[in-house]
Amino acid sequence: MGRIFSLAITGLLIFLIDLYVFQAIKTATQNLSPVWQRVIYGGFWAITAITIITFVLASLTRGTPPDAFKTYLASTLFIIFASKLVLLLFLFVDDAIRLGKIVINSASNEPTYDPSRSKFLSQLGLVVAAVPFSAFIYGMVKGAYDYRVKRVTLRFPNLPKAFDGYKMLQISDLHTGSFNSSEPLKEAVKLINKQEADLVFFTGDLVNNMAVELEEHLDTLKEIKAKTAVYSVLGNHDYGDYIQWESPEAKRQNLQALIDSHGKMGWQILLNENRLIDKDGEKIAVLGVENWGMRGFAKHGRLGQAYQGTEQVPFKVLLSHDPSHWDGEINKSFQDIDLTLSGHTHGMQFGVNIPGWKWSPIKYVYKQWAGLYQQGKQYLYVNTGLGFLGYPGRFGFWPEITVFELKSA
Repeated sequence: MGRIFSLAITGLLIFLIDLYVFQAIKTATQNLSPVWQRVIYGGFWAITAITIITFVLASLTRGTPPDAFKTYLASTLFIIFASKLVLLLFLFVDDAIRLGKIVINSASNEPTYDPSRSKFLSQLGLVVAAVPFSAFIYGMVKGAYDYRVKRVTLRFPNLPKAFDGYKMLQISDLHTGSFNSSEPLKEAVKLINKQEADLVFFTGDLVNNMAVELEEHLDTLKEIKAKTAVYSVLGNHDYGDYIQWESPEAKRQNLQALIDSHGKMGWQILLNENRLIDKDGEKIAVLGVENWGMRGFAKHGRLGQAYQGTEQVPFKVLLSHDPSHWDGEINKSFQDIDLTLSGHTHGMQFGVNIPGWKWSPIKYVYKQWAGLYQQGKQYLYVNTGLGFLGYPGRFGFWPEITVFELKSA
């Protein structure tokens, strides 16, 4: 009963917001012909009805992985609704101005006041609301597969001379269950292999929830090559924590199947362990931990276990999916880990990312959320991901392939 009441309240709220927004639609279109007005009004309320119905059905089937159609439909409706919220700001301003005029008019007994809405503010609100709407739609149509290569040069005084110029490549957050075909991933793999990296790292979230999501893409991802090795770790989504399983055993088997798939692709998955990389008699260490998160995310990572055996290695790279691990443990207790590579945030798949200005709503949740960070001699790089989840697109924070060149300082 409580769930039905909650759905009813949410549906009513959506309707009331749209009823308020409709005032701007009526004002902005008041000079159009009656035929066009009927078309626009009918389309507006049809979208409202579809939004409420989709929300109710999604709530009733929560826990069931959505298919591509449902994902794109829900995302489009959300984009439209979010754009309406932008328009609300202009309606609030218009109402404030109208209220002020009413008060002034009442005090002066001036009978000529026109209480109608400002056509200018309504039209301006629609234009401004069209900006995020257009950006989100572009992100779905183009941005999701607009792969970008970022190059980062890092200098370390303790890097063994044999590794000067060593090239490491990071990808993260593939979320293969969000891809409708392998064609975009084939293009990404070509771009990855073109970099001719010595090491390739994958820092978690290979699937959305289930190992089966990977099957149709396994042969494609198997083609990722590195001169030395491909290393990977698990992310929070790889454990299947966000859907309902028929039994704990089914969930455990799903995780094992996913771990086995890393091996089938030729990736060496690091489950709280390390590998030593030898070059001309000198060594660096690659450590990898299971997901270690804060804000309610599971802590499966055992960094102390992964660290064992690397104490005397002069240079260490850690793969840890969640960047909150850096402040949570790494730079407090393991200050000789030189470089940590993470993912997880996606840059929220939307924001502003231009030289001199980097912004996304995710910055209010994570202190380190995109790009390079430094504390003392330690570095953290947060890759914003190659795939997508939920919103099937990207804008500003495009799908990322990061290439690191290590240099001896």
